[in-house]
Amino acid sequence: MFLIEHHGKELLAPHGIPVPSGVFVTASGNLGHAPDGPLMIKAQVAAGGRGKAGGVLPAASRDEAARLIAGFDRAMLNGKTIHGFRIEQRVAFERETYVSLSIDAEAACLRLLVAAQGGVDVETQADTRSALTQPDQIENTARTLCDGLPPSVRNALIDVAPKLADLFQRYEALLLEVNPLFIRADGSWLIGDIKLVIDDNAIERQPAIHALLERHPDIYPESARKLTHGFDYVEVDPRGEIGLITTGAGLSMQLIDELKAQGRRPLNFCDIRSGQFRGDPARLIAVMRWIASRPSVRVALVNIFAGITDLAEFANLLVQAAQAVPELRVPIVARLIGRNLDQARQILASSGLTVTLEPDLDRAIALTLAALDGKDIRRG
Repeated sequence: MFLIEHHGKELLAPHGIPVPSGVFVTASGNLGHAPDGPLMIKAQVAAGGRGKAGGVLPAASRDEAARLIAGFDRAMLNGKTIHGFRIEQRVAFERETYVSLSIDAEAACLRLLVAAQGGVDVETQADTRSALTQPDQIENTARTLCDGLPPSVRNALIDVAPKLADLFQRYEALLLEVNPLFIRADGSWLIGDIKLVIDDNAIERQPAIHALLERHPDIYPESARKLTHGFDYVEVDPRGEIGLITTGAGLSMQLIDELKAQGRRPLNFCDIRSGQFRGDPARLIAVMRWIASRPSVRVALVNIFAGITDLAEFANLLVQAAQAVPELRVPIVARLIGRNLDQARQILASSGLTVTLEPDLDRAIALTLAALDGKDIRRG
C-alpha cells in the first residue's frame, strides 16, 4: 500500500517526527483552514517524481494557492490519479539530504540508504551510501555511513535514522523514504517529503492503516479490495483493453508481460486464488464488475492453472458470475488446465455464453488478440 504523502506525514507526526504544517484539499476544496504565508502545493498521488512532472508548485499565499489548484488541468500525474493537494508551509532550510529504509528480503534485514544531497536528482548523486543492517543497529550503521559528511548532515541523519526505523517496524513498512530531509540553520531537521509503502498483508494488524483504508477506499482501491475480498486485483492500465481473470501472482505477471511485449494493453493484475472459492462465485462476480467498469476493455482472458481447483466447479461458477454481470459484454477466452477439464468444456459449451475454451496458453493468447482485433474466434 503506497501512501500519499499527506497520509504518510499524518502517521509520522504524532510520533515526534517534525513535518511542515499542512492540510489536504480537493481540487474544489476550501483553503480557509490552510496555513498562510509562503506555501507549497503538492499534488497527492501514489507515485514519485512529482516535482519533475509539475506536481509541486510554490504559492505566495492561500489565494494564489487556490488559483493554482483551480487551474490545474490534469487528473493524472506520472500515470497515477491525483487525489487532491497537500498545502503546506514552505520551509526555510540550509541543506537538503536523503535517507531511506527498505526491506532486503534476500538478506533478511533492512537496507539503510543515505545521500549528502537530496532533491529531485538524488539518483544521480555520486556520494550515495548504503548498508545492510538490523533494527537495533540502525544508529551505529548511520554513524558509519555518514562518516566524512558535513557535520550538520551527519548529525541530522544519525538522529533521524533510528526514529524512522522505529516507525518502519511499527507500521510493518516495506519502504520509508524521506527526500528531501530539510536541515535548518540551527541544525534541526524536518521531513520535506515522504514515500511510505506498507505491506498489504499487515493491514489487518495495523489499526491506523485499517482506519485509513476505511476512510479513503477511493484513494487506495487495490488495498481496500484486498481487505474486503481477500485477493489481489491491481489496475496496471486504466485504459487497458484486456481484462484478466487469473490465479497465481507469477502467472498473472507473466501474462501481463507477454501481452505488453506484443504491444497490447492489459487492464489489470489479478490473483483471484481460485482454490478458496468454496462454491461461491462472489470473487468472480467482483472481478467481472471491476473489468466491466472500464469501457476500454474489449475482451476478457481467464487463466486458471488449477491444482486443488475442480475445473467443473470453476466452470459452473464462471457461468453464474457471467450471468450476474450482464454488463460485461465482451468475448471471454478461458485457458483452463487441471482436473475435470472435459466436464468444464461441456458446462461452458452448454451455457450459451460467449466463452472460448483453450487449454494451451499460447493459443489462448492468440485467440484473445484475435478477438481484440474483431475476428470471430468461435470457430477457432
